[in-house]
Amino acid sequence: MMKYLTKEVRIGLAGIVALCILVYGINYLKGIHMFKPTNYFYVKFHNINGLTKSSPVFADGFRVGIVRDLYYDYNEPGKVIAEIDVDPELRIPKGSTAELTAELMGGVKMNLLLANNPREKYLTGDTLQGNVNNGVMDQVATIMPQVEKMLPKLDSILASLNTILGDPAIPGTLHSVQSTMANMEVTSRQLQAIMSKDIPQLTQKLNTIGDNFVVISDNLKEIDYSAAFASIDSTLANVKMITDQLGRKDNTIGLLLNDPSLYNNLNATTANAADLLEDLKSHPKRYVHFSLFGKKDK
Repeated sequence: MMKYLTKEVRIGLAGIVALCILVYGINYLKGIHMFKPTNYFYVKFHNINGLTKSSPVFADGFRVGIVRDLYYDYNEPGKVIAEIDVDPELRIPKGSTAELTAELMGGVKMNLLLANNPREKYLTGDTLQGNVNNGVMDQVATIMPQVEKMLPKLDSILASLNTILGDPAIPGTLHSVQSTMANMEVTSRQLQAIMSKDIPQLTQKLNTIGDNFVVISDNLKEIDYSAAFASIDSTLANVKMITDQLGRKDNTIGLLLNDPSLYNNLNATTANAADLLEDLKSHPKRYVHFSLFGKKDK
C-alpha cells in the first residue's frame, strides 16, 4: 500500500483536500453551509432589482437562509426565478410571499412574508410569488414628475428674486426699515418708562377715586331719603300756597299785586314827581330862599 503513496500521489491528495477546503471556505463565507441540511424553494419575480447569489433571506427580521441561485425563466419571459435555501425547521405557510427590499448600503435582501395559515404549508421545491418593495425610491419616483413641473416655476421665481435684489432701491428700503426699527426701539423704551412710572401713579389715583366713591356711597346709604322727600314735599306745598295767595285779593300781598288802582296811583305819583322836578328846575326861588343878610324875596 505504501508503494502506491508516492510523493506525487501525496501531493495530488493534498491538492484535492486543499481545493475542497477552499470551496467549502468560499461557500461558508457566502453563508452556504454545505453539510447542513436545508430546504429549498423557488421564488418568482418580475424584476430581481439587483438581487445576487448568496443574498440573505429573512423572516420577521431573522436570517433564515440565503439565495442559492438565480435563473431566467425562458418559458415566461420577464420572469426571474430565485432558488433559496432555508432552515429545515422553518415552516412556510401557504399564501406566504417574498419581498425584495433595498438596503441603505446598496444591497438587496429578501424578506419572507409568512401568512397566517397553520393548516397548510409549502413543501420543499414549491414556488412562492415574489414582489419588489422599493420603499422610499417609489415615493421619490412618484414625486419626481411633480418636481420636474415645478422647476420652471422655481427658475422664474429665482429670476424675479434676482431682479428684486438687484434693484437700487432695496438698500434705501433696508435703511428705512432700520430707521423704523430704531424709532420703534425708542418708542418701546418710552412706553416702558411710562409703564414703570406714570401708570403706577395713575393706578394710585384711580384707587383713591374709587375709595372716595366708596365713601360717598356709604354716606348716601346713611341719608334718610324718606324724610328728605317729605321735607321737599312740604316746601313745595308751602310754595304752592304762597303762589295761590299771591293770585287772590283777600290778603294784603294779593291786593298789592292784583289791585290796578295801586298801579295807577304809582303812575300818577311818578308823573307829579316829574312835574315837580321840572318846576323846581324852572323856578328854584319858589322853593329855596337864601340871603347873606337874611332878607327874603317876595
